[in-house]
Amino acid sequence: MGSSRRPPRGKKINPHFWVFCEGETEEAYVRFLRSEYRLPLEVITKVAGSSINENYIKKHKRGKFTHEKDRDFLIYDADVPEIIERLKKIKSAELIASNPAVEFWFLLHYKNQTSRISEEECVKELSNRNKNIYKKGFIDDKLKAKLKGRCTEACSRAKQLKLFENPSTNMNAFIEALENAKNETP
Repeated sequence: MGSSRRPPRGKKINPHFWVFCEGETEEAYVRFLRSEYRLPLEVITKVAGSSINENYIKKHKRGKFTHEKDRDFLIYDADVPEIIERLKKIKSAELIASNPAVEFWFLLHYKNQTSRISEEECVKELSNRNKNIYKKGFIDDKLKAKLKGRCTEACSRAKQLKLFENPSTNMNAFIEALENAKNETP
């Protein structure tokens, strides 16, 4: 079992966010959010792939400082139903899924997309709207500006969609968790 962080007397301890994700784009986005929210976010990518489970999460956190307020998140694309079913069985972590891919979440910062869309179409739309070539695993300055400025609209749009269907995402739940933690910070 991991060590527990003890809060300094008279001070509040912030929760630590453990984020397990599948790819470079998710990792880049979580790193962007960490710089924006200035919260303790640790991102663990591609190490377990689709074979991630509760034991893997516990094993990864073993020997590291943990606290009862810490939260675990799984950020995955929801385009492979078998993997999503496996991830749903992990009760110790909250599943954040985007269908067809995390780029769909980015696209919601630009427009309300309610009809079926492929990952390739999301990438093409992002390139067209930013007037540059979108690269997976990299968040350029134009995209960062949109992700900062239009997050509220994207969250509202995401809430209108049915999770796990194409298109859908519940990345808004992760953003809300970060917002709540930020607002509780003195």
